[in-house]
Amino acid sequence: MNETFDIAVVGAGIAGASIAAELAALGAGRIALLEAEDRPGYHTSGRSAAFWEECYGGPDIVPLTLPSGRWLREHGFLSPRGALYIGREEDGPAMDDFVRRFADSGVNIERLERDRLAAMLPGLREKWTRALWEPGCADIDVAGLHQHYLASAARGGVRLLTRARVSRAEWEGGRWRIETEQGESLGAGIVVDAAGAWADTLAETFGAHPIGIRPLRRTVAQVRTEPAALADLPLVLDISGGFYFKPESGRLWLSPHDEVPSPPCDAAPEELAVAEAIDRFSRVVDWRVEAVERKWAGLRSFAPDRAPVFGFDPMVPGFFWFAGQGGFGFQTAPAAARLGAQLLLGIYRDDLTQGIDSTIYDPARFTP
Repeated sequence: MNETFDIAVVGAGIAGASIAAELAALGAGRIALLEAEDRPGYHTSGRSAAFWEECYGGPDIVPLTLPSGRWLREHGFLSPRGALYIGREEDGPAMDDFVRRFADSGVNIERLERDRLAAMLPGLREKWTRALWEPGCADIDVAGLHQHYLASAARGGVRLLTRARVSRAEWEGGRWRIETEQGESLGAGIVVDAAGAWADTLAETFGAHPIGIRPLRRTVAQVRTEPAALADLPLVLDISGGFYFKPESGRLWLSPHDEVPSPPCDAAPEELAVAEAIDRFSRVVDWRVEAVERKWAGLRSFAPDRAPVFGFDPMVPGFFWFAGQGGFGFQTAPAAARLGAQLLLGIYRDDLTQGIDSTIYDPARFTP
């Protein structure tokens, strides 16, 4: 292949698929979507814990999360769940700080008394006395959402190329000449770095200064419990960041909320992390874990300030960052992808993105 495109998006996870679809819908020209693996979403996008939680990621992420939530509900990708942040008496200051941080964000947060908390979480141990309730939390149909964007991109004429890991790039004649490990070559006027855990590695291939995007491993286990997890159980998170769990098809998805630095790779779960998750869970409720049925790990990639990176590189021509979405890539995808496409094309905002301060996410903030 020796084709020329207007835009090449590198990475076909939720970040790459969504921005490719938005660019196509906005008439951005010929677009290629390059995926290093045999299929899109093999890495983190295929291993998401699948929830939309308004506070997840912190106050800087809320402006992307809230409009995305409206879009996701309107398009049928959310199912009501609700979220409980729980704590002990000594976690009172952490609870107060959490409420203060999100006071002006538009997120609905309620304080719960112990009796209501115990009714919502059967078998709760006595020391867990404090809780914050977020009724808006919902499950995301992550597979459906990813496929929606891939299908939308395909309808818009986006060319998906799998097994197309970028090995070399050169700026010549006002465009990029890109080579893949399979020996293919293509040209593109603009390259979008949506490579997730590989974002900095890809940037260096294009001569851009790495931002410091770090992949962090997150472990999740699917366990069978006695009693069985109730279908309407809320997402439960430790206010101190030690665990979270949620029901899934009669089972429980359980994580120690770990963030272990990792090189970009096909992440594998650590037995110790699974054991820690089960131990922490046993300290919350008196349920018995009867079996670990499945376990997996994914890489959540963060910039140094933990805000995503959207925009043109200030030093390298034709290189656009769309990376650092951490663990909130799915819950912010609609607004983030629309915003990214609008920034790339230099066009006006719409109802989904108006009011978002894009300077928070500008890669220029990391210019050495």
